[in-house]
Amino acid sequence: MSPATTELIARIDAALPQTQCRRCGYPDCRSYAEAVAAGGAQINQCPPGGAEGVARLAALTGRPTLPLSAEHGVEAPRTLALIDEAWCIGCTLCIKACPVDAIVGAAKQMHLVVAEQCTGCELCVPACPVDCISLVENSGPLTGWAAWSAPQAEMARDRYAFHKSRRTRERLENEARLQAKAEHKLADLAEASAIREPAELERKRAFIEAALARARAKAKP
Repeated sequence: MSPATTELIARIDAALPQTQCRRCGYPDCRSYAEAVAAGGAQINQCPPGGAEGVARLAALTGRPTLPLSAEHGVEAPRTLALIDEAWCIGCTLCIKACPVDAIVGAAKQMHLVVAEQCTGCELCVPACPVDCISLVENSGPLTGWAAWSAPQAEMARDRYAFHKSRRTRERLENEARLQAKAEHKLADLAEASAIREPAELERKRAFIEAALARARAKAKP
C-alpha cells in the first residue's frame, strides 16, 4: 500500500462518524474507508453520516456527490439504546455486541446503557434474546453530522479500538487456559499410561486435542 493510499484511508476514516454500525456493509468504519479508497465501495453507504458525510467523502476522493444509498439505510436522527430493567435477564449478549463498550453490567444482573457513549449503532437490539432493548431518538430533529460531532466521533473511535484490543486479549487468555487445561489432562494420561492400554491412551489424547482445536476455532473472531 502506497503512502498516498494510506493517507487517503486515514482521511476518509476521519471523515466518518465512527458509529461502527456496519450499515455500510463493512465490519467497521476503517474497513469501509479502506474499501472507498480502493474503489471497492461507493461514497454514499454511510447512513449515520448522511448527506453531509457523502459530501465529505466526495471532496476527499474527487468523486461526484451521490444521494445516500437507500439500500444501506436512510438519514435519520441519532438513536439511543435503552434497556428495560424489568425484562433484562443479564445474558451479557448485548455487552458483547456493543462495539464501543457502552453497555455495563454483569452476568445475571441488569445491564445499563451509558448514554454519553452510545453511538446508536443498533447492534445490541438483534443480540437481545428477550427483546428488552428499544431505540429512542436522541438528537431531536437533527440528523447526520448535525446530530453528531467530531469529538464524539473521536471518542467512539478510541472506544472501538479499546473494545477490539480487549476482545483480542480475552480470546488469547481463553486459548491459553484451554491449552493449559489440555496439557494438564494429557500429562495425567501419560502418567497413567503404565496401567492403561496404549491404544486407549492414544484415543483419549486424540479426543482432547480435537476438542481443543474446536474450542480454538470457535474462539476466533
